[in-house]
Amino acid sequence: MRQIPGLAKGIAMAAMISAAGAAPAATFVYVSNAEDGDIGVYALNADGTLAARERVAAAKVVMPMAVSADKRILYAASRSKPYSVHAYAIDRGTGALKLVATSPLAESFPYISLDRTGRVLFGASYGGNLVSVNAVGGDRRILPEPLQVIPTARNAHAIRVDNSNRFVFVPHLGTDQVFQFVFDERSGRLASNTPPLLQLKAGTGPRHLVVSSDNRFVYLLSELVATITTLSLDQKTGLLSEVSSASALPPDSKLQPGAPRGGVGAPGGPPPRNTDNDIWAADLHLTPDGKFLYASERTSSTLAAFAVDGSTGKLSYLSSTPTEKQPRGFAIDPSGKFLVASGEKSETLSVYSIDPASGALKPTGKYPTGKGSNWIEIVSFD
Repeated sequence: MRQIPGLAKGIAMAAMISAAGAAPAATFVYVSNAEDGDIGVYALNADGTLAARERVAAAKVVMPMAVSADKRILYAASRSKPYSVHAYAIDRGTGALKLVATSPLAESFPYISLDRTGRVLFGASYGGNLVSVNAVGGDRRILPEPLQVIPTARNAHAIRVDNSNRFVFVPHLGTDQVFQFVFDERSGRLASNTPPLLQLKAGTGPRHLVVSSDNRFVYLLSELVATITTLSLDQKTGLLSEVSSASALPPDSKLQPGAPRGGVGAPGGPPPRNTDNDIWAADLHLTPDGKFLYASERTSSTLAAFAVDGSTGKLSYLSSTPTEKQPRGFAIDPSGKFLVASGEKSETLSVYSIDPASGALKPTGKYPTGKGSNWIEIVSFD
């Protein structure tokens, strides 16, 4: 059979164009720069390099951020008066942010998060010793009148819902407790569970937590001693119980247990002693496959890596990697291939590749960022 002239060549060319057009998912990195009062936007390339895109105005002391479940909106809270939250529409193609609304918040919040439906914004206030619940409107604006403002205990430091969207947990650094709430998705309101809190060892300073993908375990980082406690989550009752604990410090660390500090918007200021040798743990994240967990420690400016036993929840310390100075926040991309870390006292970001077999972090590059970089969110689009 005689082939039409040029057809084979055309098919080959079309195949090449199709292959070239099959670009990897677009991934964007957002970094809040507290001192500059803006958010840095970057593209995360398939090879782990970052490309700076823009700096978007927010407000002074912009810190915690959260992304809606459908990845359409980035929320960023400012801890300077008037306390507020900014909602930005995310462009799926470029990652660009467009401010769509600014709404008031009840207090200075070091942590905000959304429920699984995206219809409720939770906030935890370190200085205000409270949590709040705000409804999210159909236009994605945060409604100005809170559904609830609940006094809790000293230094509420984070607030997260479990994967069933029925239970909410709030670590309190000042009282060594985790408050346990039941969440009503229909009304958007919180009610105390029974018992209302889990009491932990005095002087540990519970700070941040993450939930395993199977919803069986909660991993809790304690700021003052740099331990990560594995908590078992009862699927029926929503209650937590201690399983095991692991240190995020290398065996030869000379750091000593820390003490609560006065945060932004919090009374008291730093403790009346030298804190240069104090443990000051900050953030923790799981890889998407749940195999590895990482935690940051600010005094030593390091990232600790752990292997996770998925059946028992037990953590095994692997290694410690130097990173940006005073690493308050970091994030892992949705593919689980890269970790991006910022430092409050550094004007660069570090990107690391994650070894899928060992969990080891390998530095792949440093990139300029703003002043006071402290929180990172990473969003991928297919």
